[in-house]
Amino acid sequence: MFGGIGRVTVGVAASALVAAGLAAAGSSYKVAATLNVKQEVPKQAVKAPNAKGGFTGTYTEAGKKATLKWKLTYSGLSGKATAAHIHLGKPGVAGNVIVPLCAPCKPGQTGTATITSKVVGELEAGKTYVNVHTGKNPAGEIRGQVKVSEG
Repeated sequence: MFGGIGRVTVGVAASALVAAGLAAAGSSYKVAATLNVKQEVPKQAVKAPNAKGGFTGTYTEAGKKATLKWKLTYSGLSGKATAAHIHLGKPGVAGNVIVPLCAPCKPGQTGTATITSKVVGELEAGKTYVNVHTGKNPAGEIRGQVKVSEG
């Protein structure tokens, strides 16, 4: 009589462990941004008409944090990239740095960063952008809004 209940309890417990294991593995999402001079804010006279770039990556959520793995590419800058960051800001709005990427940077550079659930929320809400800075354009030379998609 009690043997059936025990088997059900063990089955429920095993299912819960599998579900917990899947949750611990986390959800993975893709991020991407197309970087160019036209998106810079404030609108400035950036003297790098051929400057362009891209930012791609994935982040995997694990509890209240996530791991972001990224790649930054660019060409045609006015000089060496002194730094690149993810900033908080909607299109057309300048904002604070929320994730440092590299300083100095090289084309094709990759990296990993731990980000908070708050940063994940801002990424998913479309409120972030990547900015590449140079000596001639310390406020930013190329910029692109980050877009998130399911990975």
